[in-house]
Amino acid sequence: MTVTAQALAPVQAPAALSVAERLQRAAFTGLGSLPGGLLRRLAPRVVNADGDVLAPEIALLLKATAGAPDFSDGTPEQARAIVANDSRVFADKAPAGVRVEPEIVLPTGLRATMYRPAVPSNALVLFLHGGGFVLSSRQDYDVPVRLIADGAGVNVLSVEYGVAPESPFPGPVDDAVTAWRFAVEHCAQWGVDPARIVLLGDSAGGNLCAVLANIVAGEQVRPCLQVLMYPVVDAVGNYPSRREFAGNAALSAKQIAWLTDLYLPDRLDAVDPRVSPILAEDLSGAPPTLITVAGFDPLRDEALAYARRLEEAGVPVRVFRESGLVHGYVSMTRISPTARAALDRVTGTIRTTLQEFR
Repeated sequence: MTVTAQALAPVQAPAALSVAERLQRAAFTGLGSLPGGLLRRLAPRVVNADGDVLAPEIALLLKATAGAPDFSDGTPEQARAIVANDSRVFADKAPAGVRVEPEIVLPTGLRATMYRPAVPSNALVLFLHGGGFVLSSRQDYDVPVRLIADGAGVNVLSVEYGVAPESPFPGPVDDAVTAWRFAVEHCAQWGVDPARIVLLGDSAGGNLCAVLANIVAGEQVRPCLQVLMYPVVDAVGNYPSRREFAGNAALSAKQIAWLTDLYLPDRLDAVDPRVSPILAEDLSGAPPTLITVAGFDPLRDEALAYARRLEEAGVPVRVFRESGLVHGYVSMTRISPTARAALDRVTGTIRTTLQEFR
């Protein structure tokens, strides 16, 4: 297999913000920097059935954007444009020192970007972005990936897997497996120890990481850790959090149904363990796992159920319950100190775990 360098930068530079967008960014960014007492007085107090209190800056954000367009009311192309614009406007400050290498093109045509930390590392995070198997891209996740590379002090390979409806199930799964095998084969070329590869994904990307880890469980090279951030792991289950947060603005039941219809044209596929990894018969081969859940996320309870299944299979599991957050918080770190602290806990855990695999 060959690696083809394309241009000098793997992702296009984001377009300059308009005056209105700069004002919008400044306004929302300012929410998180308000004194705690003032922020709590301004924000509606939102408490879930478990007694978790929504972070005040998130509560204000959801209130302020209540009338924003719902991506599930449009076409996939329109939805992608909405998500891409939000990612651009609210992108966090990129950390200095992270180096982005020329785009990698796999023989299959799959594309990926390698991020290198300031201090050289021989470990690798294979990163699969969220977006419900329909939305988002490497560009949308550029800054979160830079934060991961910087915070964990690790190389990160961000993969542009195919999305629905152009590439419905099992396309993204096949792409994830292809990316894994390519990464393993190129470890020596990249200066990576194959025993120090971590899988990391959020939402749909977390699903793909869980599925991928189960697929390669019996192989000689396996991930040393999987990090599943607020993953979707059960397309058929009925969970209290799905009902409680059906109208949540960060991810609603209507949006989940829209995304699922595009990813699974044949709903019978929902019981396939490559769609619902919680339905896999044997999870004992999964690597040590970190699962993060958000207190106000419809996917919270299925992720917790997956953690229990892994534990029952003898897999070491840690769960970070970010009680004050919502789905998709990895993209809210500029606006929310609570979200940034949650991401820092993840990168800190990756850093510590990799130190044990030296």
